[in-house]
Order: sequence, then C-alpha cells, then structure tokens
Amino acid sequence: MGLAENQLSFDLIEERIKKNPKASICTPEGVEEFKNVAIFQDYHGFPEFRKAVAMFMSKARGGRVTFDPNRVVMSGGATGANELVMFCLADPGDAFLVPSPYYPAFFRDLGWRTGVQIVPVDCHSSNNFKITKEALEAAYEKAQKNNIKVKGLIITNPSNPLGTTLDRDTLESLVEFINQKNIHLVCDEIYAATVFSSPTFTCISEVIQNMNCNPNLIHIVYSLSKDMGLPGLRVGIVYSYNDEVVNIGRKMSSFGLVSSQTRHMLASMLLDEEFVARFLETSSKRLANRHGVFTRGLEEVGINCLKSNAGLFCWMDLRRLLKDQTFDGEMVLWRVIVNEVGLNVSPGSSFKCVEPGWFRVCFANMDDETVEVALKRIRTFVSQGKKAQDQVVQVKSPKRWKSNLRLSFSSSSTRRFDQESVNVLSPHMMSPHSPLVRAKT
Repeated sequence: MGLAENQLSFDLIEERIKKNPKASICTPEGVEEFKNVAIFQDYHGFPEFRKAVAMFMSKARGGRVTFDPNRVVMSGGATGANELVMFCLADPGDAFLVPSPYYPAFFRDLGWRTGVQIVPVDCHSSNNFKITKEALEAAYEKAQKNNIKVKGLIITNPSNPLGTTLDRDTLESLVEFINQKNIHLVCDEIYAATVFSSPTFTCISEVIQNMNCNPNLIHIVYSLSKDMGLPGLRVGIVYSYNDEVVNIGRKMSSFGLVSSQTRHMLASMLLDEEFVARFLETSSKRLANRHGVFTRGLEEVGINCLKSNAGLFCWMDLRRLLKDQTFDGEMVLWRVIVNEVGLNVSPGSSFKCVEPGWFRVCFANMDDETVEVALKRIRTFVSQGKKAQDQVVQVKSPKRWKSNLRLSFSSSSTRRFDQESVNVLSPHMMSPHSPLVRAKT
C-alpha cells in the first residue's frame, strides 16, 4: 500500500486493444505500419500523438480548457518531464519552492542532475494543509536570507500525498504570488483525471484565462502514468506557455523520447472519443467506490483520513497511535506497521510533513480481496492497541501498555530491519523514498 498505481480500469484498456489490433505494429493487422513507425522520427513526435494528448488533457479537465498540440513536448514519464523543466528554468544552486507535504522523489527528479534545490513551504493540518500566502512569503524570505535564488514554485494538483485539489482562489493567489516575484509556476497535474468526487478539478490553464499574468511563467507537467495507469509506458508531457521552454525542451527531449510504437498505439486510443469518455467516467466511479470502501473501513476502527476527492491514496491520521508525538515516534510506529502488521505504508516524514503521525496509504493498485486483507490487519492492530490501553487503565502500568501495543521491537526484529534497509528495495516491497532506505554504493 505504498505504491501509487491505478490498476482499477485495466480491463477497459485491454478490451480496447483486443478490438483494435491495427493500433499496434506487432499484430498481423497492424504490421503494415511497422516500417513507418520503426524508422527515425523527429523530436516533435507524431502529429496525431500530440493532437491525441492535447485532446485527452482537455477531456480529463472536463473540456473546460483546450490545449495546443504544438506546445506538447514529450518526455520519459513525469520524472523526465520535471527534470526537463528544471534544466530549462534554473541553474545549479537555484531553488524552487515546494509546498509540503510533497512527493518524496522531487528531491531526485528536480535536483539530482540539475543541481536545483528545494525550499519547503510548510503547510499544516489546522487548515487541511492549505497553501497560504503567508507560508509562501516566509519560505521565499528564508531563501533570500540564505542567499538562495528562487526561480519558481512547483505544486502538485491534485496533491500527492493529500489526495485533495486546489480551489480556484488558492490557484489565483499562487499566480499572483509568482507574477509579483517574477518567478515560474510549474503545475504537476499528473492526477488530473483521478478526481472522483466534488469539488471538480480546476487546472491552472482555466485560472490564467481570466487573470492578468505573464503566461511565460506558467508550465504544466503531465503524464499517463496515474490517470490511465500506464507508468511502464513512460509517457511524460511538458506543456508550456513559454515559447523558449517549448523550443529548448523539444531539443532536450531527445534524451528521453517516448517510443514511436507507444505513441502510435496511444494516438489511436486517445483519439477514440467514445473510449476516452467511457474510460474517464468508469475510472472515476471505481476510484470513488474503492476510496469509500477503504475509508469507511478505517472509520469503523476510529481511524480518520484527511477529506479527499482525488488521487490513488489516503492521507491517514495515526497521531493518536504515536507513543511520542515526534518523528522518532512516527518511525517506531511505521516499523511496527511494516514489519509486524504487514502493511506497506509511507510515513509523513518522507513527504516532509511538518507534523508527525500522518501516513500515506495507497488503495488503487490491488484487488478487492487484498483490500479486505489490509483492513482486517488494521482492525486487528487497532483492537490490540485498544485492549492494551484498557489494561493500562486497570493496572496503571505504562510498560505493560508499551509491550502490548508493540511499539518496540525484539532485538531480532531490529536486526532484520537494519539488514534489509541497507539495500534499495522495490517499491512493491518497501515504502518508496523512505528516509530509512539507504542506497547501496
């Protein structure tokens, strides 16, 4: 439950592929296109592919805004798209403001090869982690005092890990902020089509249509990894309103192009308006159902989540289960959940959350049976904790409470965990980008 994948609507894609064998050059029906697709293609990409992506981006945003295919720049997944934007906009040592909690791999994607720094913008649960003008100003001024040049602000909307969407007022305030500072705004919108309940998603393109701002400062990162559940196809997109970024980004995209076979197949799929409409509607309904099943299951045992309307995960509030209201206490609880309870969840500290006790738990990458197994383990864990607390009241023994709640490990458990943490494990096995997972040199 630490992997944010969308596997709930694969059947629709598989059905479409079976009914349209000509979309692939690897079938008898489509092999005639093999030569045309396999030979060298220019860095702009197939015109029909860029048109298809632009159309899908529009439909995923309710058709309230249109996108120009000529501004679509390809990249190898959102990872490559984010890095490409950083190369275009910043020099080594420059920084981008990033509201917390934020995607843990931003540190890697934005900075490993570009030398760009991250300056967190602290957000709090008191207002449901909303981004405020005061927090932005505080982060910006702190960077200035440390002689760090801020080149922009990057946001995820819908949010990973919160599963929430930014309202129009907040987006307008962000545009006003970057326009005033003359810095860039990069909007990571890779979860745009995972919205499953109100409010609807408002993309940055809608907002700037009715604002007096410099469009050269606005850039969108998109992919098909989350909305369509196709991370293995590595389809990333940079959509920029800045001509220089489009031109330079297209030249740089030669280092991370989407394969021509993938573009050929997806162009056919995404230009099929009937399929796209059915997919988006069905995916939204299935995500809503899974989210409801999982959150109701948590509520039955007294666990609340931040109210969310999008994404493939919940932001789970386990603060009351912490023995110590510290990040060390969060790590102790996380070890118990992973090693003793048998659930792979991600601690809030890995998302740079400023408050200990929050955990991201993913629910869309498994079948119904596995969800029930997870909920059963959570019920057992919480009921054991409640039983231990009842015993504390009876015997007045903190040590007995600690033992029964199992917030400490035996020496053998600790040794096993330390040994495993030396290597980087698959995200299927360990919460990705955990602060306790060290790279093997």
